[in-house]
Parts: sequence; C-alpha cells; structure tokens
Amino acid sequence: MQLNDAPATEQRNDGETAAEAPQKLWFDGTLVDQGALQATLGTHALHYGSGVFEGIRAYATRDGAAVFRLPEHLERMRKGCELLGMDFDTARATEAVLQTLRANKLGDAYIRPLAWYGDGGFGLDVSGRAHHFMVATAATNLHLNGNRTRVSVSKWRRNPASSLPPLKLCGAYVNSILAKRETKARGFDEAMFVDEDNYVVECTGANLFFVRDGAITAVEHRDALPGITRDTLIRITGADSRPVSLEELLDADEVFACGTAAEVAPIAEIDGRSFDANSPLSREIGAVYAATVRGESSWSGRWLTRV
Repeated sequence: MQLNDAPATEQRNDGETAAEAPQKLWFDGTLVDQGALQATLGTHALHYGSGVFEGIRAYATRDGAAVFRLPEHLERMRKGCELLGMDFDTARATEAVLQTLRANKLGDAYIRPLAWYGDGGFGLDVSGRAHHFMVATAATNLHLNGNRTRVSVSKWRRNPASSLPPLKLCGAYVNSILAKRETKARGFDEAMFVDEDNYVVECTGANLFFVRDGAITAVEHRDALPGITRDTLIRITGADSRPVSLEELLDADEVFACGTAAEVAPIAEIDGRSFDANSPLSREIGAVYAATVRGESSWSGRWLTRV
C-alpha cells in the first residue's frame, strides 16, 4: 500500500464530490456553512496567538470512515486549553468532530479543531474573556508530500520546554514558520531543529526516527512535541526512544519523519548527507502504518473511532 494512495475526494451518492459540496464546520455547538463566519479584527488569538489546535486524520476503511487516535489527540488539546485557562469538554469535542465529518461526507479527511480567545479588548490577561471552539475538515493533503524530503538544520532553535511547553499552542508555531522559511530560502524542503548541544529535537511539524544496522530509534527530546504518530510507531516497531546527537543521526542508514499529516516520510538528505535511496525499512514501516490507520492491521481496533 502506498502512503499517498488515498483519494483526494470521496464520491457522494448524488454524484457530487465532497470537495465540491458546500462544507460545514462546527462552531460553538452548531454546524454552519464554512464561509458564513468571520472573526473580528479584535480577536485576541489574532493578535497574541492565544489558541490551541490539533491536527487529526480520518481514513476511509472497509467499514466506513474512522478517526485515528481521536481520544489521544483531544486529550493533548485539553492539556493545552487547561494551560491557557479555557474550558474544554472532551466528550463534546468528540461529538463535534464526528458530526462535522458526517456533515461533509468525507472518508479521508484532515480534521482541524481549534479553541481560541475571542473579543474582549487588547492586553495579555485572558481572565474572563470569551473563548470559542470550532472543527473544520478538509480533503487530505500530506505534509512533506509523502515524498523523500531534503532537510537542513535551521539556524533557529526550537522553543525550549522551559519557556513554552511542547503542546499545540497557536503562537508557538511562529517558531516553525521562521525555521521553514529560512531553510526553504536555501533550497531545502524542510527544517530540522537541534539544541545548543547539537542534539536533534524535531522537524517543524514532525518527529524523527532513524535506522542503523536494522535497529530503529526514535529521537527523544524534551523540547519536541510528544507526537501521537511517534507513539504509534514506537508501539508498532518496538523502537528505542532516546536522545540523539546530530552526528549520530547523520551516521544513520535511513532517516524518516513522522506526524499526523506527514504520516511516514523518508528523508533523502540532511545538509548534503544522502541516505539510502530505497529507504526499505522506512517504507515497510510506512506500509504497516498505512494499513493500521485504514483498519487493516491487528493494531487498528484499539485506535479507530468509527464515524
């Protein structure tokens, strides 16, 4: 099974594709047309990044659409909301995700829940401010395009966990935007963060693994997002998880990035250091992951929420 064999749209009963139909999003308890809502210019999150998001995937399976590891994604989102002082009802968010997928009749889908602070004047104190919750869905696009990726170490450092906890806080991702812009300007596809001691952290939106002499290692760093795809692959492969220096990573046979949007993406090179062009073990892992998210492996049952 190819990692990028999922169709971009799902055929509806009326002959219209889901991508062409008017899309719905869930906003504060109601399904509405996606183009019907606008945020005001005084929205606090617009000015200060005071929001929390998740990236989640649904997949078409033999038994219909299913969401992969939905409880784990929403629990991570709950932690971010708690940190910012926003109420978050996991059961309500679960139903919002499922209702939105049903309304948009998508099998393969990227799901974006977002909680954020709205109007209430300028200033950094969020106490008592109104906050909102939405869920939007879209036809799937792979981060890193599902291809072998050219990576470069960014001049920027990852936000340290002592300053910003590694959760999906909206404002924190300016760090990733800066890194990606800087490395793309130098002709690369993706940026990689290393710390001041030259230990690998992660890419801008994906965790890292490497293969050496057939052994699989997950890069571990306190500043990296605790990725749900990363956790999935560790469980499936039995990979060792530990800190990894840049020198050790560059000595690997294969390197791959992983994440909800990236799935399993083999890395072609890091700053001119090329890796195995066939990436055999990375592609085998990717195939097992693809089977798992589509309900075709022994791991699937514990991780799929039926739509």
